[in-house]
Amino acid sequence: MTEPVRPREVAAIDIGSNSFHMVVARIVGQSLQIISRHKQRVHLASGLDEHQNLDQAAIQRGLNCLAMFAERLQGFEPENVRIAATYTLRQANNAHVFLKRAEALIPYPIEIIPGTEEARLIYLGVTHTQPDSGQKLIVDIGGGSTELVIGDGFTPQLAYSKHMGCVSYNKHYFSKGKISSKNMATAQLAAQQKLESIASKYTSKGWQTAIGSSGTIKAIREVLIGQGHSDGVITAKRLQQLYDAILKVKNSDDLDFVGLSDDRKPVFAAGVAILNAVFSSLNIDEMIFSDGALREGLLYEMEERFRHSDIRVRTATSMAKQYNVDIAQANRVKTTAELLYNQVEPQPGLTKVELATLLSWGALLHEVGLSISYPGFHRHSAYLLRFSTMPGFNLEQQTVLATLVRFQRKSLKLEEMPELSIYKRKHLYPLIRTLRLAVALNGQRSDDPLPVIMVDADKEKWQLTLPEGWEENNRLLAADLRQEQEYWRKAGWELDLSPN
Repeated sequence: MTEPVRPREVAAIDIGSNSFHMVVARIVGQSLQIISRHKQRVHLASGLDEHQNLDQAAIQRGLNCLAMFAERLQGFEPENVRIAATYTLRQANNAHVFLKRAEALIPYPIEIIPGTEEARLIYLGVTHTQPDSGQKLIVDIGGGSTELVIGDGFTPQLAYSKHMGCVSYNKHYFSKGKISSKNMATAQLAAQQKLESIASKYTSKGWQTAIGSSGTIKAIREVLIGQGHSDGVITAKRLQQLYDAILKVKNSDDLDFVGLSDDRKPVFAAGVAILNAVFSSLNIDEMIFSDGALREGLLYEMEERFRHSDIRVRTATSMAKQYNVDIAQANRVKTTAELLYNQVEPQPGLTKVELATLLSWGALLHEVGLSISYPGFHRHSAYLLRFSTMPGFNLEQQTVLATLVRFQRKSLKLEEMPELSIYKRKHLYPLIRTLRLAVALNGQRSDDPLPVIMVDADKEKWQLTLPEGWEENNRLLAADLRQEQEYWRKAGWELDLSPN
């Protein structure tokens, strides 16, 4: 008798500015069955100093939490775990210190995701755990940032992330827990100013239902229930009454609401000020709460990552169109790069498969910078790929794409390569070499197919084998490849060209 196949288990960790969350789920048929949730209040954002460096105490709190989470994840394969870090690690200049020390404790890559990507994943998490309600506005107030998304079905249409959160605002406007009408008003006004640039876009797009997610809005809902509003709906009137009630105390320690936990007290006033600003700026009448958030979004996207790869394909295609990329040339370079890389890495592991995918997208987008100007277009391309909003890509993946296109041509100033955390520099070198060769070999921008090209790679020494007699018929290409040899030599690499 055969053993029944065990359902696949997946896990997602959200490294937030206030709390770290982990959720573990079992995939049963077409649905996710949550089997455990874990939450630890870490207050990571409170460890950011005036130079945007995390202090050692905050780093240690975060590492202690990850070490606990790692115990639950023993035996999980890398493809079944996703860890996303948000606002605080986006801001921290010494984030690499935290990531390096975390490597020794939890054997899965930590992705630092851009704010708009955080917003998209939150939207995905909420919509999968909420009955469809047509066009919806989703607001998520975290420890360091607030995400606001409007969408329909599973498609977000408008997404922004604003630098305002309950931990950062508490630190800035409510020093030592002091509460006053001036502090509350100043915090709310600051949040309204952050929202000023996007408010009209949201109100003109409109929505049928406003939904809140994550800890701040959950805490507000629980306090309102404790005040007798059993439906748990947050209305503009109830929120204003709560705002006024907070002003009756002088310090956050004295907040005494039914449903408000002691560890939420320090950041509660800041959270209410921010939500009040959101209600006021967007003219929200009422808001319901959803248990779904970023971590659920990570989980739902993980199933074969089909949604993840789909969104990245759409992002890359859209970007190529936006910057008028010559698609025929981009595809020629992409095809050549894939053929060469398959010879260099015939049996890639999970990391190399992901890098091969990034190589393909890098090839597709290597000329986006031409829309700015031809001189130095590789640098323009790098800038656009590093700093554009690219749904589906985390910051490290955008950095890899930017690095590949930055080094696609001209001199190899490898000392300018940025710091990486998930991947290592040695992982990127074969990709850079491959893309450079693909770009050089397609320099004539011709529709004529390239001859059969073989590459043999031995670390820094690569041998390129082309058909006998190719040089006589392709003198320009031969000159380009000899120039490429010189670039490689100056970087300490070796490119050998030999006829078949």
